[in-house]
Amino acid sequence: MVRLFGMTKVIAGNQGTLSLDLATGSSVKDLISGLEAGYPAIGELIQKKKVLVSVNQEVAHEDTMIQDGDEIALLPPFAGGSPSGQVGDEMLVRVQREDFSVDAEINLVRRKSKRIGGIATFLGIARDRSKGRDVDSMTFEHYEGMAQTKLREIRERALKDFDIIEVAILHRFGEIAIGDNIVLIVVGAEHRAEAFRACEWAITELKRITPIWKLEHTPEGEVWVEEHP
Repeated sequence: MVRLFGMTKVIAGNQGTLSLDLATGSSVKDLISGLEAGYPAIGELIQKKKVLVSVNQEVAHEDTMIQDGDEIALLPPFAGGSPSGQVGDEMLVRVQREDFSVDAEINLVRRKSKRIGGIATFLGIARDRSKGRDVDSMTFEHYEGMAQTKLREIRERALKDFDIIEVAILHRFGEIAIGDNIVLIVVGAEHRAEAFRACEWAITELKRITPIWKLEHTPEGEVWVEEHP
């Protein structure tokens, strides 16, 4: 069973999964060959590297072997590790349907340490225009489990690579109305320069590696967004 997200679902006739018969000892290359035979449009996207294959929530290569019970998914371009174990860290990285309070999340980071002298934030909001199109609303789909893992990786790398004290990362899923909150990054540091640097890096990395996809609802129809400013 192969899980589908974003535009791959549309290509497959709005199905959420595909069934493929693979022999024991098959590799991702064999999987791709099967997809090319049954769903040539999806196979072409994989060959052009516009769709990635993941096995057990990790991006796979052609020689990756597939075992019985493995979780396989096709990942179109994204809309945009393990937990560290500290108490309360699970609240600092979340993917949720409901809205969030920017002030509450800032205070969550602020309470981390009295050494924090500056907080930088990025707040993404649903806008009513995209690439010259009017947008009525949008829907975000995510790969449950893998999305949270990637966000935790971003937080942990930011804490390691920048001179900062704390990071919170939140992203909503489901239908989002125009003007509503979508994503929030909050970075606390002793000094503003590192807070700004880490915040910009985190949102850029989120859009690059996190399996979250955006479907825009427009007067002309629905459009899966593949590229991100």
